Amino acid sequence: MNFRIALLALGAASSFLALPAAAQEWYVGGSVGYVLQKDSSNSGETGAFTTGNGAPALPFGTAIAAGTPYGWETEFDNGYAISGEFGARYDNGLRSGIELTYTKADVDTHSGVNVAGTVIDGVDAAVLTGSPTQLGATVGQVVATPDGDQIESTSVFANLYYDFNRDGVISPYVGAGIGYSDVSVQYSPSGVGIIDDSEGKAAYQLKAGATWAVSERIELYGEAAYRATDDVELDNQLFPGTLNIENQQTILSVGARYKFGT
Repeated sequence: MNFRIALLALGAASSFLALPAAAQEWYVGGSVGYVLQKDSSNSGETGAFTTGNGAPALPFGTAIAAGTPYGWETEFDNGYAISGEFGARYDNGLRSGIELTYTKADVDTHSGVNVAGTVIDGVDAAVLTGSPTQLGATVGQVVATPDGDQIESTSVFANLYYDFNRDGVISPYVGAGIGYSDVSVQYSPSGVGIIDDSEGKAAYQLKAGATWAVSERIELYGEAAYRATDDVELDNQLFPGTLNIENQQTILSVGARYKFGT
């Protein structure tokens, strides 16, 4: 993990909570959400390796040079999110908070495996395993069957919001946050281990929502958030190489806050 980024995020959160305007009230909140995980165009470069028997397209013993580009498309199912936030509301309409979140989405399918720009979905899967004996299943057939494949993100964000119509029963708001995400990816289609690794990345999010004041202390809210990190670069376990995986998501959430007051 990149703990320097995490410390920067927490430092930013401390700055938000120390805004010049005096805090009118403190709050704690939590939400559950529906994750729309954006599909990933995975791309990377191989190390040097020798292919297995993918004849006639790529016969046994074909040398693949280090730095050869490869990749494939991954389609994700929709997933879920949970989050908790501790924050403060100020008398100028601003609100700030530290948010801890977790999201998970499963893989629907992988497709379009290519090496050096050539799609090899129709080639026997032995080409990638190094086996001199053909396996009787193509690369496309193997990768089309996810076996517990998923992407998970555990994140901390420093958020800053602006609340409109603060004295009304319904108060719309907009917000943004910066932070740190530990992104874990598992790709093991048909039980073939390819990716099982994690990497920490700087992250950001944009939010819009509305708050409903149920009582003096309790608020309900609904929001939409767009969240993203830079591509996650992970090691390939099937053959030498690294793979860059895109991590972008839209999250629709509902939650509640409890206001402590001043």
